[in-house]
Amino acid sequence: MEIPHNQLSKETLLAVIEEFISREGTDYGHREYTIDEKVEMVKSQLISGKIKLFFDTKTSSCNLVKAD
Repeated sequence: MEIPHNQLSKETLLAVIEEFISREGTDYGHREYTIDEKVEMVKSQLISGKIKLFFDTKTSSCNLVKAD
């Protein structure tokens, strides 16, 4: 189920993004980025519609995926 990012509180959205960027295998390229930089990159992609937030009811987890 898609969840519009702007319907989450700032705190909840931040927690979802931080959990996402802390996952093993998330690739941001050759440069090392700080957590704050990664958070801003993900927020920017959500706002622009490049990625979307989904909630999986079976696993009760959130995922950020590329928009089609």
